[in-house]
Amino acid sequence: MEKPEMHVFTIEIAGVPAEIRCRCSDNKSFFKEYISDKTPVITIEPSNEDIAQAQRIFDEVDDAHGIPKCKREISLLENNAIHAILAEKLLEYGVLLIHGSSLCIDGHAIVFIAPSGTGKSTHTSLWRKVFGERVWMINDDKPMIRIFDDKAIVYGTPWNGKHKISTNGSAPLKAIVRLTRDKTNHIETMKKSEAYSALITHTYRSRDTRIITLVMELEKKLLDTADFYLLGCNMTPEAAEVAWKGIK
Repeated sequence: MEKPEMHVFTIEIAGVPAEIRCRCSDNKSFFKEYISDKTPVITIEPSNEDIAQAQRIFDEVDDAHGIPKCKREISLLENNAIHAILAEKLLEYGVLLIHGSSLCIDGHAIVFIAPSGTGKSTHTSLWRKVFGERVWMINDDKPMIRIFDDKAIVYGTPWNGKHKISTNGSAPLKAIVRLTRDKTNHIETMKKSEAYSALITHTYRSRDTRIITLVMELEKKLLDTADFYLLGCNMTPEAAEVAWKGIK
């Protein structure tokens, strides 16, 4: 079988230049805001097995939701494979993928985590409404956090959720906030044990022991670098005001 034509280009995410070798032109377009002329330090080239694994993951999700399995488009499968490979290779550079909605206010990044459907995007939209131009969105679904010895920086990625909100930008991490629904708005500091339990359910997961170990090392480092809060909110504009006052 003739090998498909490859699209080869370099992107930069979380400060790490990576060469992407993909077969679908849609995926080159997907990264248009992240194209870089820097020398890549890693290469991402999904294999047929990587693409098949992406389909298996979709099948598992379909099963979990009780819906019929369906074959996804090759471009979508390749995109998911690129995402998984990149997330794993970036671990070597201290970069952790987190499922959350992240914004920047007054130069500080805040990441909101919660189970899907809780209202992360709705809550961050309140910040934009209340604080106006003081706020810009980093990423509404899958930001990256690069963790150093004494600080962490949040970066945008093109994987930005159903609302397609992201910026190819970065800001130093101020706090990670676990979001819950409540009748009244209140915010409290989380204990490290509580923060760790919340964090591990929203960071990159793998079945590979080596990858699991790298993720856990970065999670523990993040606990010593960032402040963690529990926010109960009722999705009114006051929720954003209460949250920012508590974090400051």
